[in-house]
Amino acid sequence: MPRIAGVDIPKEKKIYVSLGYLYGVGQSLALKILKQVGINPDVRAKDLTEDEVSRIANLLQKEYRTEGALRREIGVNIKRLMDIQSYRGFRHKRGLPVRGQRTRTNARTRKGPRKTIGAQKKKEAASAKPAPAAGPKK
Repeated sequence: MPRIAGVDIPKEKKIYVSLGYLYGVGQSLALKILKQVGINPDVRAKDLTEDEVSRIANLLQKEYRTEGALRREIGVNIKRLMDIQSYRGFRHKRGLPVRGQRTRTNARTRKGPRKTIGAQKKKEAASAKPAPAAGPKK
């Protein structure tokens, strides 16, 4: 498996698809990188030479933020929003949708599984209490 930016990319897939396994690299950026380096996008990753792999890695390192640096930058941006107590930071902190989606229904990805509230059975101890004395019937 070729290793680029600390990530093993799949060797059986075409190189433009394999580069997508790097955090921060999608298909369009992968095609742009391959065009800059001068590699055919339809070549399989296992067929690349060491020189080609190093050219891709060098270009990624010099011109683009990927993997750890990009994750760190995004984390710092979110932390900044929370520190200045903006609305978006508050939503991040609470684990709710940040971009205006509805939360009355849906939003299960951010909120997690449903927590049932309400109709719960009373404990057996509560039903064991004696009934109040009955007064005269009229």
